[in-house]
Amino acid sequence: MGKVIRIIVIVLLIIFVVIQFIRPAKNSGIEIAQNEITSKFSVPENVQQILKVSCYDCHTNTTQYPWYWHVQPSAWLLSNHFNEGKRHLNFSIFSTYPAYRQYKMFKEIDEQVKNNDMPLGSYTLIHCDAILNADQKQAIENWAQASMKEMEQKFPADSLKRPNNLKKGL
Repeated sequence: MGKVIRIIVIVLLIIFVVIQFIRPAKNSGIEIAQNEITSKFSVPENVQQILKVSCYDCHTNTTQYPWYWHVQPSAWLLSNHFNEGKRHLNFSIFSTYPAYRQYKMFKEIDEQVKNNDMPLGSYTLIHCDAILNADQKQAIENWAQASMKEMEQKFPADSLKRPNNLKKGL
């Protein structure tokens, strides 16, 4: 029995070492200033700082990778998490979204922060500095609501709704 356990441990150790060489791609880190959210919307400095600490790792092209990203399989899990976050909302390309999607994203930011759905608990478990206090939540909510009002003044109401001929999810 001891020999079987030893063989299993050795095989698992070999697998662990081999998977260290299978690396997921990192975020490019390339920012195109004209596509960032700040190119189109006013983001107060305090809100910008909150977004950088609590949101940008998963919702921009400039992820700050933690040390454990270098150990598999955590890099795969994190990369999947980052890619999913960027697929849903990417502040690095926010200005390229159509007006209805920008409006929807502001509405979701407001709702997600109000409902304590963002930042994710799995993220704040390790990144304690990303936990939002009441003042920070209020600042983000105020900014998102103000941005929505700004859009309502700039755009016709029907342009802030997803066109019926497009797939859901945009």
